[in-house]
Amino acid sequence: MVYRTAALSLSLALLPSFALAATPKDTLVIQQAAGISTLDPSATYDTFSSQIVENIYETLWTYKGGSLTAMTPLLASSLPTFTNGGKTLVVSLRSGVKFQSGNAMSCADAEYTYRRDLVTNAPESANWFISDALLGSTKNAQDNKSITWAKIAAAVKCNAQNQLVFTLAKVDPAFMAKMTFSGMGVIDKQWAIKQGEWDGSEKTWQAWVGKDLSGSPLSVKPSGTGAYSLVKSDASGVFLQAFPGYWGAKPAIKNVVMQKVGELAVRQQAFLNGDADLIEAGTRANVEAQLKGRPGVVVLDNLPTTSAQALFMNNNIKPSAALGSGKLDGKGIPANFFSDADVRRAFALSFDDSRFIKDVQSGKGSPRTMLLPDTFPGYSAQTKTYPFDPVAAKASFQKAWGGEVWKNGFVINAKYRTGHTLGQTALELLKQNVEAINPKFRINIGVEPWSEQSVKFQNGEEVMLPMGWGADYADPDNFMYTFYSSKGYFYVSNNWKDAQVDQWLDQARATTDAAQRNKLYKQVADRAYQQSVFVVLPADLNIRPIRSDLQGVSATNYNPMRSFSFTGTYLRELSKK
Repeated sequence: MVYRTAALSLSLALLPSFALAATPKDTLVIQQAAGISTLDPSATYDTFSSQIVENIYETLWTYKGGSLTAMTPLLASSLPTFTNGGKTLVVSLRSGVKFQSGNAMSCADAEYTYRRDLVTNAPESANWFISDALLGSTKNAQDNKSITWAKIAAAVKCNAQNQLVFTLAKVDPAFMAKMTFSGMGVIDKQWAIKQGEWDGSEKTWQAWVGKDLSGSPLSVKPSGTGAYSLVKSDASGVFLQAFPGYWGAKPAIKNVVMQKVGELAVRQQAFLNGDADLIEAGTRANVEAQLKGRPGVVVLDNLPTTSAQALFMNNNIKPSAALGSGKLDGKGIPANFFSDADVRRAFALSFDDSRFIKDVQSGKGSPRTMLLPDTFPGYSAQTKTYPFDPVAAKASFQKAWGGEVWKNGFVINAKYRTGHTLGQTALELLKQNVEAINPKFRINIGVEPWSEQSVKFQNGEEVMLPMGWGADYADPDNFMYTFYSSKGYFYVSNNWKDAQVDQWLDQARATTDAAQRNKLYKQVADRAYQQSVFVVLPADLNIRPIRSDLQGVSATNYNPMRSFSFTGTYLRELSKK
């Protein structure tokens, strides 16, 4: 078969010592649409990279089983508790832990790791959220001159007992959760310096401020404490092997092969043939139609989700060919097209939630009021939502830009990433409904690889695109600040700002009073509804197909906070019968 030939060539490229037909008992083969951006924890911020990084490196603690709130130690010997009014955290570290280089882990490695995060803190990384907690700013020293070496050194240091001491700049109710993020894995200091990374000193720190580490030497040659070490990584995928010196229980799966396979049909055939154990399987509708009930396949359903998705409408698009004519003349749109709330409201009223839930989610979805998982505290079920209403949508289009939108029409160039079937379908449904309102309206839908899209949306170049957020940590701040704050991660791609919303979000970050935080988040959700900031997509329950011989995955231990969302577990927890 043509597919088996393709699969064999991929396997040979990644596994020089042997080739795969059907996967062996000690080998796990995973296929997904996107590649890996980086293997440097300090630069890790996308799901595809995180799911590899969290198995090479380890954090100080992690979530316990399937819980979103209870935690258990990893590299810490026990869970610490805050002192000094919630601003100091003293962490005792596990002894006898070795890195994959053979170096022994010590407090100096942890100190180096988090100082490196604070020093570099590039826009492409997740380090802004610990910088905010430890230094009082999401910016690095290049963008915020009040950040000094003395502040960084005081925020993270080892005491005389070789304990790691965090000193927060302000109370942060989400700090413990933030430290579970896969990019917070402890780095091998000696190994990193040997590879040419920052030497950890005050003398050289300024040269590393804001440096993009995604292509760093440490990304090419990582050394963590995790159960798996890197053998090979290239454009076609990643090959990991079990680390024999791992301090914990030895994993049953010795080899892990992650292959980049863009076509869903090809991934599906590999899965059904037994050539792949896990795949990025597309939408629920696709899993139920193509995989459920097939020989050798088990489908886990009704699994919790900690993600939120929306169609973004960029209020201030960076000039590019995507704007067409760049004018409201029926041949394109101006850069500020979506800055008119009537335009945004018209699009929100043109999206058919019911059809999306039926066609994409097989009826297992529900409209969301805001971009926060409804399993999280702070979710407001009372906030209004926009129904599918073509008549009301027409009225909003007629009001937009003083009637010029209705009179002249527009051309919008919307993009989705390769393999993002849910996003593609959402755009297609919106396109059908919007173009039916006025023949002068046109939405062109295109596809682009994640490596290209991730750069373009962070540069503000995308016009309209489906984008989701998977929780970095199980706290509402991770979603609310990320989506709605003008200082949040997605601001540059949406460019919507409200001073009152910014104030509410800052207040929610500064208190541990749960009731007060919930009240503030409802106020943000209500304002976002009034302004039609996003087209919020319906919530879904996770569905995961796995090969029937794969063990260690169940509804009870599935944790949606794991970056490795195919199984909701660490790779070391898996085995085959």
